[in-house]
Amino acid sequence: MINTDETSTLELKFDQNGLIAAIAQDEQSKEILMLAWMNQEAFEKTLETGQAHYWSRSRQELWHKGSTSGAVQIVKEIKIDCDQDAIILLINQKGGGACHTGRPSCFYRNVMKNGSLTFNDDQN
Repeated sequence: MINTDETSTLELKFDQNGLIAAIAQDEQSKEILMLAWMNQEAFEKTLETGQAHYWSRSRQELWHKGSTSGAVQIVKEIKIDCDQDAIILLINQKGGGACHTGRPSCFYRNVMKNGSLTFNDDQN
């Protein structure tokens, strides 16, 4: 038997720092492109503009993805998990890769059994 949560009210559960994990996923390929953080303001700006906004933990400021790089993320759909403490943004990546390195995805390395890292061959 599946225990279902039929809550239809949005009640985001931000962590003790006022943040929620936000995964950017390509709408077409379903590839995970990046993980970032949103605060309430970033979430509201994303809803308002249809473009991804995040909270930069390192700079402690609101960050419109692509405002300096041109790599804008057009949000096509927003999904939230059962606990409402993580979201997925299904996006259309414009103007370059999602990663600040210029790669399509931030997940361009694999962890080997011995703990070493290898680079994915398809993202240079």
